[in-house]
Amino acid sequence: MRLLSRRRSSVRSYLLAWIISPIALFIVIDSFSLYRNTLESVNTAYDRMLVASVHSIGDLLRIENGELKASLPYAALEIYEADYSSRMIYRINDLDGKFFDGDDDLPAYQGRRDQAAIYPSLAHIYEDTYNGVPVRVAALFQPVVTNGPHGAALVQVAETMENRSALARKIFWETLLRQAALLVVIVSVTLYVVSRALQPVDALRRQLDERSADDLSPVDPPLAPRELQPFIKALNELMARLRRLLDHQQRFVANASHQLRTPLAVLKTQLQSGLRGDAPPHVILGEMSGTVERATTLANQLLSLAKVEQLRGRGVQEVCDLAMLARETAVDLSPLIAEKSLDFELDGDKVFVMGHPWMVGELVSNLLHNAIRHTPERGRLGIRIRQFDGRAELLVWDSGGGISDDAMETVFKAFSSSGSSSGGLGLTICGEIVDSMGAAIRLHNRYEGGSQFCRGLNASVSFAAVSEPRSG
Repeated sequence: MRLLSRRRSSVRSYLLAWIISPIALFIVIDSFSLYRNTLESVNTAYDRMLVASVHSIGDLLRIENGELKASLPYAALEIYEADYSSRMIYRINDLDGKFFDGDDDLPAYQGRRDQAAIYPSLAHIYEDTYNGVPVRVAALFQPVVTNGPHGAALVQVAETMENRSALARKIFWETLLRQAALLVVIVSVTLYVVSRALQPVDALRRQLDERSADDLSPVDPPLAPRELQPFIKALNELMARLRRLLDHQQRFVANASHQLRTPLAVLKTQLQSGLRGDAPPHVILGEMSGTVERATTLANQLLSLAKVEQLRGRGVQEVCDLAMLARETAVDLSPLIAEKSLDFELDGDKVFVMGHPWMVGELVSNLLHNAIRHTPERGRLGIRIRQFDGRAELLVWDSGGGISDDAMETVFKAFSSSGSSSGGLGLTICGEIVDSMGAAIRLHNRYEGGSQFCRGLNASVSFAAVSEPRSG
């Protein structure tokens, strides 16, 4: 479901989401982290003022006539305050631990003096509450020298958290506003850049929308970026395949409508002639049988040509044993060879090519069938298969009269009459198969002994040979 939703979303939304979302998330996390760090920094700064105040008060304590005395100027009570807006809270306990001066409702420090410390008069910072309000407190055990044993008075100075929190919030909101302004700039720049980057895609879409249904010419959008070139190349290749397929379909319809119309018209004429009694029935039926056979052959060739184009569009290939397919084809056509009492030879090495088995078999069948048709009775023909220099060669030879030099150029065209007395699609099918497999076909007359008399025709096909597939 998530994959389907991702496919349906636009590229623009996808890019914006994955560019802006991480940045926005980072800004939010960084802002809260900054607030905590700011609060810690504010606490550190204010705590230093608290420590300075508690030491200032501690330094003013003295013993007179056995009693604890303190002269506390107001400035000493405000040294820690940044803006002098909060009320001073302090408490002093005498040597006996009883309240001496200050705010007696400030909770007394519950910690104990560390007698083993190297410097016991260090201030201790902690948090407490005063009248239900959170406060930050600095407590100091201040040594006081008397005539007797050394004693220590407890000095506590407290500050409400209001100023600290207000300063931290102020810094946080100022930083957050700057971060928000930064995010707005990033979003604006990203929108502009993404829109500019997708302009070639929009131009390509508009160009395709404006095309007519039969326009399969290559796409050439102006100023297409390098990343879009593979897509345009694949699109042009697809259009070329579609154009080739449509051309083939149009040729198929045109050829079928033209070529099948003639034998059907002849067949109708023969039928009418038989009904009128122009000739004996067995003569009419024989002529009709020949016409039906030619129409059947033509229809099969048209269907074979259509299947070749269909298999070419699929692009599915496999390793084919050329010699085995040639033997199977020769067995299928053995009745035609025997009917003319032909001397057939098959000399084939074990050679493998890449292609579709039906197409390779159809290629051999058409070449061999053409050779049988042009070889006179009791003549010779054969198939020879060889491999050399990484190439596989299929040679189908006959002992017919060959073809003229002018016919060499048109023999692979549809319904060319150069290759047979009645025309057809046999060699056209061979040309299409060879082209789809990336092979090459060549026809040449065979002259022996320097004679000017043609001894036959060689049809050779050159393939790229492949290794024998491993079994299992």
